Amino acid sequence: MKNLIQSVLILIAVLISGTSGAEEVVYAQVGDTVTLKCQADSYRYLYWKIDDTVIKDLAWINDLGGKHFITDEAWSNKLSFSGDSLVITNIQEANFGKFFCQMPSGPRLTSIKILQLSVSMTPRSPLLPGESLTLSCSVNTLGNKKPQVHWLNPQDKKENSLVNKRVTSQDTGKWTCVVTDGKNKKETRVSVTVVDLSPAPSDPKYTSKSKTLNIPCSFAPHVSWEHVKARDVQEIYWQFSPDPSSGLVSKDTQKLYFLNLNDSLWKNTGQHRELRPVQNLKNGDLSLSRKQGREEDRGNYVCNMKFKSGAILNRAVRVEVLQIISSPQTDLVSGQPLNLSCSLGHPLPSGLHVKWSPPPGSSLPALKSEHHPADVIIPEVGTGDGGKWECSLLQGKNQLTSAVITLKIGEHRKLSVWMLVIICSAAAIVILIVILVFILCRRRKVQLNHPYISFCETTLNPKPKGFYRT
Repeated sequence: MKNLIQSVLILIAVLISGTSGAEEVVYAQVGDTVTLKCQADSYRYLYWKIDDTVIKDLAWINDLGGKHFITDEAWSNKLSFSGDSLVITNIQEANFGKFFCQMPSGPRLTSIKILQLSVSMTPRSPLLPGESLTLSCSVNTLGNKKPQVHWLNPQDKKENSLVNKRVTSQDTGKWTCVVTDGKNKKETRVSVTVVDLSPAPSDPKYTSKSKTLNIPCSFAPHVSWEHVKARDVQEIYWQFSPDPSSGLVSKDTQKLYFLNLNDSLWKNTGQHRELRPVQNLKNGDLSLSRKQGREEDRGNYVCNMKFKSGAILNRAVRVEVLQIISSPQTDLVSGQPLNLSCSLGHPLPSGLHVKWSPPPGSSLPALKSEHHPADVIIPEVGTGDGGKWECSLLQGKNQLTSAVITLKIGEHRKLSVWMLVIICSAAAIVILIVILVFILCRRRKVQLNHPYISFCETTLNPKPKGFYRT
C-alpha cells in the first residue's frame, strides 16, 4: 500500500511538470548544430515530435538502444541521439519550430522552441578605412515575446541591433550579437577585418651618426599580406621630403623605394640613399633602416599603400638627426679656443634638452648643472679636453638619442732658455759668416784696383816677356 501511494505521487509530479513547466527557447542560425535535451529521468520509449502545422514524429529511442528517425527529405541526415538528447545538425529554415518529447500514453515532458537568429555583415571583410559596414542581428520570434538584441563591438561597447557605420582600424576584431530573453542568452560572433597600417609614431624618430636609423612602417597587427592582396593592392612605395637643414640641394619629394608585387621584392628608384627596406612581408614589415644616421636624413618619410579602388593608406614619419659641430676643427693645439655645438639643425623643441658627457680629464663649471647648454665654449682647450665628447638628447630623463665626437688636442711646447741660447747663437754665427764673406769680397775688390802688381794679378793675368818702363 505504501509503495502504491509513492508511485501515485511520482506520477502526479510528472504530470504537473509536463503540463505547467515553462517552455524553453533556443536561438540558432542556419547551419548551426542544436541539441534538445529531454527532462525524462527514466523511460522505456521516448518520442520526439515537432509541431509544424500538424504534429510529426521525428524520432524515437528506447532503453535498450533501439532508435528510429523520420524519413522526410527536410530531415535527411540531420538527426541523431546523444544519450536521450536529440541532435539536429546543419539546421535549415524548414527545421525551426516547436519541439517536445513524451513517453507513450504519457504527458508532454519537455517543450522547446528553436527560433531562427539571423546575423549578417555587408560587405564581407576585409574592408578599407572609410568604407561603409552594415551589421544586422534579428530573431524570428514565431509569436514569442521579442527578446533584447544588441551588438558588442571589439572594445565591448554596446551598440544597436543594426549597425551602419564607416569603419576605422578600431572596428577590427570580433563583433558579438547578444540575444537575451530573461533567462536565456545567445551570443554569436562575426569577424571584421579592416586593412590598415599601424599608427605612425607621434614623435619624431631621433638618430645621429653614432646611432642606427630605423624608419618604421608596417601592417596593423591583425592584417596579413593575404588581406592586403585580397583588396587588390596596386602599389606600395616610400617617399622622402628633405628638411632644409639636411644640406640637400633638392627640396622636392623623392620616391625612394617601391614594392614589386609580382615577386614581393623592393626595388630602388636611384634615390635609395643606402637605406635598406626590411624584406619581411609575411610579418607586414615595410620599414627602412641603416646602421648609422646622417645629417641629410633629416626630413619627412611617407609610407604609402595604393589600391585599385583609388584608396591610399599612408603613414608619415619625421626624422631628426642630432649633430655635434666643432669650431674651428676637431684637431687642436692646447691653448686654442673651442666652440662645441649640439643641435638638430634648428632650435630644440620645448621639453627637450641636452646633456654633455666630456672626457674624464675635462672639468667645466658650465657642465655641473642638470640642464646643459647646447653650445659649449672653451676659451683655451687643454690636453684633458681631448677624447670623446658625447651629447645626449633627453626628454625628461628619457634619452632619445646621442651623438659622439672625438677631439685631438696636441700639446703646445714653450721654448726653454737653452733653446733660446742655441737659436741666438746660431743666428749670431750666421751673421758673422755673412760679415766675414762681405769683408773678404771687399778686400779682393780693393786688391784688384791697386797699382802694384799683386800675386793674384800676376797669377791670373801674366804679362808677355819684355822690358817695361816703370
